[in-house]
Amino acid sequence: MEDRFLEKVLDNRNVIVDLWLREIVPIKDENYPSTISHELIDEINREFVEVIFSSIQHQHDVENIERFTEKLINLGWPLSFIVDGLQTFRRVTINYILTEFKQIDTGYFSSILEYADNWMEPIIRKLVNDYTISWEETVSLQRTALKELSAPLIPVMDRITVMPLIGAIDTERARLIMENLLNGVTQHNAEVVLLDITGVPIVDTMVAHHIIKAAEAVRLIGATCILVGIRPEIAQTIVNLGINLSYFPTKSSLKKGFAEALSITNRQVIELKEEQENIEKLLDSLQKE
Repeated sequence: MEDRFLEKVLDNRNVIVDLWLREIVPIKDENYPSTISHELIDEINREFVEVIFSSIQHQHDVENIERFTEKLINLGWPLSFIVDGLQTFRRVTINYILTEFKQIDTGYFSSILEYADNWMEPIIRKLVNDYTISWEETVSLQRTALKELSAPLIPVMDRITVMPLIGAIDTERARLIMENLLNGVTQHNAEVVLLDITGVPIVDTMVAHHIIKAAEAVRLIGATCILVGIRPEIAQTIVNLGINLSYFPTKSSLKKGFAEALSITNRQVIELKEEQENIEKLLDSLQKE
């Protein structure tokens, strides 16, 4: 009996496609990105239903499904488009078969539902699995990229590096900060590291503990860690928590911290105007002689 129903569906595919396209219109605005043109939406819808028919007709052919899934992902189509489209196709197909054969007994109805599920389940499983795997890979790559950006160590001058921190610091990120600090100090042969917490919104006991551990680790490998970006509320929190910051210098701004770093490395910033005036005075004295 299933072959008979399948033949009926395939012979009337054009009618079912038209019914499906009409059913899919009301949910269009919820499923399609606003940047996609109506022409492309119609093209994708027709391709979608053709992929469904092809998969029903050739149960072991997954090449079309994989190609279609990849196309949807590249276009940024949501997963709800696939789910709603398949559910709508299943409903339209069942209604069409019931209308054509004009039988309503329970056994007949159960058979139709079973056959429709047998046709649709492999398609749903393949489409959803491929879509999910692709998004998991994308999220994994994004997570890796964010980790690399969450604790960057930037060499700004010979023997001086800066690590700007923005956002909350949890245990995983603290581990990454420590790792990048130690590797960066060794790699760049740094003598001073400016740890800038200007962009860290909250400094509680845990965050302060992680910062102290990072600074202590830097000190143990022969470099100095200067904590910069100490806002008044952070200073008050640190004092209230009884945290000992005597092991490394602290400054309220990156500018002051950089000046301290220059001093530690036996350098200083000289105003060009003042230097020029000194040279002119020296020249004048030489001319008078």
